[in-house]
Amino acid sequence: MSQDIAARFNAEFAPRIAQTIAELFKRRIHVEVVPDERPGRAARVRLCGEPFDEPRRFAQPLNVYLSWDGLEVEALFAAGGAEKFEHYLAALPGKMRAWQTPRQIDFGTRSQADPTVLLGGLDFEH
Repeated sequence: MSQDIAARFNAEFAPRIAQTIAELFKRRIHVEVVPDERPGRAARVRLCGEPFDEPRRFAQPLNVYLSWDGLEVEALFAAGGAEKFEHYLAALPGKMRAWQTPRQIDFGTRSQADPTVLLGGLDFEH
């Protein structure tokens, strides 16, 4: 991915993903854009939070990273990319629910089974 595409994704799209997720959880989960220090790499979005004392489903505090496939990021700047991205944002609540069980994440109690979870190589399908 070119440095231009990565920079545009980091400035235009990653913050909107982070904002959508933060609003989904009513800002009870900390969501941030984490830039990649390597040139030509898209930023990741990190979700974290301290788990509830009790009850919580898993032992580890929430620490999830989202990253996207480079070709998928590039496709956002092609014809129809903006519309595809809007559909993706609208589909995020369902995607977040679907990721929980197979990845042993519980966004409700801000806990997870592993110390860090990477949901990587994501696409922008809805």
